[in-house]
Amino acid sequence: MKHVFRKYIGDLFLTRRFYILCAVLAMLFLFRFFIPAISIFPWLFLSALLTLIGTEYFLLFFSYKGNITGVRICPARFSNGDENKISITLNNHYTFALYARIIDEIPEQFQKRDLNFHLKIPGGKTGTIYYSLRPVKRGEYFFGKVRVYVMTPLRMIQRRFMVAEDQMVKVYPSYSQLRKYQLMAVTSRWDAAGIRKRRQLGHSMEFEQIKEYVPGDDYRTVNWKATARKGNLMVNNYIEEKSQQIYCIIDKGRVMEMPFEGLSLLDYAVNASLVLLNVALNKQDKAGILTFSDQIGTFLPADRKNSQMQAVLETLYHQKTRFLESDFEKLYVNIRRHITQRSLLVLFTNFETVSGLKRQLPYLQKVAKYHLLLIVFFENTELKQLTEDKPEDIEGVYTQVIAEKFMYEKKLIVKELQQYGILTLLTAPENVTVKTLNKYLELKARQAI
Repeated sequence: MKHVFRKYIGDLFLTRRFYILCAVLAMLFLFRFFIPAISIFPWLFLSALLTLIGTEYFLLFFSYKGNITGVRICPARFSNGDENKISITLNNHYTFALYARIIDEIPEQFQKRDLNFHLKIPGGKTGTIYYSLRPVKRGEYFFGKVRVYVMTPLRMIQRRFMVAEDQMVKVYPSYSQLRKYQLMAVTSRWDAAGIRKRRQLGHSMEFEQIKEYVPGDDYRTVNWKATARKGNLMVNNYIEEKSQQIYCIIDKGRVMEMPFEGLSLLDYAVNASLVLLNVALNKQDKAGILTFSDQIGTFLPADRKNSQMQAVLETLYHQKTRFLESDFEKLYVNIRRHITQRSLLVLFTNFETVSGLKRQLPYLQKVAKYHLLLIVFFENTELKQLTEDKPEDIEGVYTQVIAEKFMYEKKLIVKELQQYGILTLLTAPENVTVKTLNKYLELKARQAI
């Protein structure tokens, strides 16, 4: 009984046109008391209205094979901070065209309650709608059903269908940027394929072979022992050193919770780390991760095995901000204990004042003694906008002066770090990925690692 009620009554909904026509009918019955000559018209109107409703009800609920089926198609995982495309395909099993209003129960994290789509589906055909969602937090997102309300061209009543299944989608760091930024490292693949074979000489590079001297070779690479054995001038040949260790160190302290364009600084750092480590693996380097706040978080040892990129993705997926001050002393101790080979350490953090930097500077100096340290921190783009706006009153002038002071502090921090030989990169959050990647490629080209 409950199933019958649900099928024939529970899925019945009235349209706006129905309520408008009912309002007109009520007005006609009201006017008939004042104008007896039109007393027949309300009854004729009521008969026509009931006929239309009955006809549409019969078409929607009792048509042979009358049904709507459908499926939601979306990626198995979403890319954080990027637009992710979703489609809903509906199959109209009725023999006549239907007008559909579609409501997708999207995850609550998006806070969208007005996501409606309208679609006309010919009889016996399919129709598809497309839309996109941009998540700004990593984690698990749950989709519900797709509610489809269909009506005939009469548009008096609607029948509801529930299609598609409940679905869970994980939001990972911005992996969709990997293909975009991989092009910047395509040269290394060309070298490997022989399209652009280039040998660079230098004592800091990896030994490849001993070969016979040709004009243009660096005389400093002459191998005198091999020359004596062969009777010809022989030189050592070097190639760009591979399998160097690249670590992304991510600060998860409270300074990284600051949001810009919907994403926190931690999310920007996570996205940049994903792209950087992917390119490093493509360049035959070893990629690793270290996270910290008041305690040491995750440590993924540098490696370049086939499964390392998936390990990087899973490691970054779980990172969350801890609302405490980061302990750089513990970071230094952990680096000395676990990262024994000289490596490129890309530290994503944020300093707002010189005094805040000076508290941590001794530990950063110690790290820089044993490794090539690159500190990436962030411009406050909202403060930058304040400095560029024209103040309208005295309060605006004061606000602008304070904003300029904080912007100047950032420049002082850069100079302070450079005085101690520590590489720095000050960037807007939205540019951190491409600028960090460019810096890595620059350091590789300079053989600084």
